[in-house]
Amino acid sequence: MEVATPVKGTVTQRAIGQIKEMIAEGALAPGQRLPTERDLAARLGIGRSSMREAVRALTVLGVLEARHGSGVYVTQLAAGDLLETFGLVAEISPKAGLVELLEVRRILESAATAQAAARIDADQLAEVAGHLAAMNETSEAEEFITADMAFHRAIAQSAGNETLAAIIERLSSRTFLARVRRGHQDADAFAQAREDHARIYRALEARDPEAARTAAAEHVRVVEEWLRSQLG
Repeated sequence: MEVATPVKGTVTQRAIGQIKEMIAEGALAPGQRLPTERDLAARLGIGRSSMREAVRALTVLGVLEARHGSGVYVTQLAAGDLLETFGLVAEISPKAGLVELLEVRRILESAATAQAAARIDADQLAEVAGHLAAMNETSEAEEFITADMAFHRAIAQSAGNETLAAIIERLSSRTFLARVRRGHQDADAFAQAREDHARIYRALEARDPEAARTAAAEHVRVVEEWLRSQLG
């Protein structure tokens, strides 16, 4: 469902702000059902049509959830849901924007990988090893991307910060990786990528945060520099 972004300063925009404030202050808790549209509009002193638009906009953003026959509820406000629209930026940005997003990913992923090296347990390390093996066993682009995504997702989750993991996930969507890697893979970069991932894994296995940070940053930097060369 396509919803136009309310113009700043409009009644709808103010309604959105008021509902967000109620959630932030705890007047509406995660999972709680909102008052009826009529009651909430009266409480906030706005028209029902503006309230309806505000609810629709916040639903698109993952803040609210409409349940058929039950009403409108505050979601669990999970970082992954709230950052869903962030992933759209990674999927539709022009090439110059992709370079900037890779810079962001390099900064965040290197930090997350360093943190994971300090916190990862044996089961999590085994999961990362499994995804590394899957990358080593395929030369098919789609299969490689699937294993690549799973490898980095497992590491980010091992870092123990759900918000950080959610941001990295949005910067590592299938569409984003396919756009960035398509030409790079055509340039026979599978061997380089496999070695990069192996280096990251060895740092995790050694529980060496600085080595993990460096390996992760270098892995993204290689692709980042290749993309910059395409722009030039």
